[in-house]
Amino acid sequence: MTTITLTKRAAQFAVIALAAASVTACASRPKPDTLPPAPPAPPPATQPSTPPPPVGQGALPGTIQDFVINVGDRVYFDFDSYSVRSDAAPVLEAQAAWLNRYPSVMIRLEGNADERGTREYNLALGARRANAVRDFLVSRGVSSSRITTVSYGKERPIDPGTSEDAYQRNRNAHTAITSGAR
Repeated sequence: MTTITLTKRAAQFAVIALAAASVTACASRPKPDTLPPAPPAPPPATQPSTPPPPVGQGALPGTIQDFVINVGDRVYFDFDSYSVRSDAAPVLEAQAAWLNRYPSVMIRLEGNADERGTREYNLALGARRANAVRDFLVSRGVSSSRITTVSYGKERPIDPGTSEDAYQRNRNAHTAITSGAR
């Protein structure tokens, strides 16, 4: 045989051997029947370990959630009135204290009315309600430069119903934080 024939045969043999090695390398191997031994158990503690303290469920101080949950963001008014009710005073006192604690917070007071009355009348009534809340907060030390007011009149009811309960919920002033909270 010639050298060329021997080289061809050697090349063919190398190709066959490479193909066989590839097939063997791709074949899956069965998993062992036994599990590796478990690590040794730690020695018993001499003192009982104390569990970590529970994660707090409350709102982070200075956040909008803190204001809404712990202070309150809405007060209610009587029919055809913009006088701050006695049950609203504690909420507004708490708002003033919170706002004085966080002096970078800016707010918008949104006055609302129920659906009875004309659009113009209810816009004016909502404005008087927002201003009554502003005056209350300013009298408790909150700077008026941090407060804007707007009246939505009867345009943004929180309860779409037409019952007296729905009307009572819609006669309100909402304190919305616009900036400065955490």
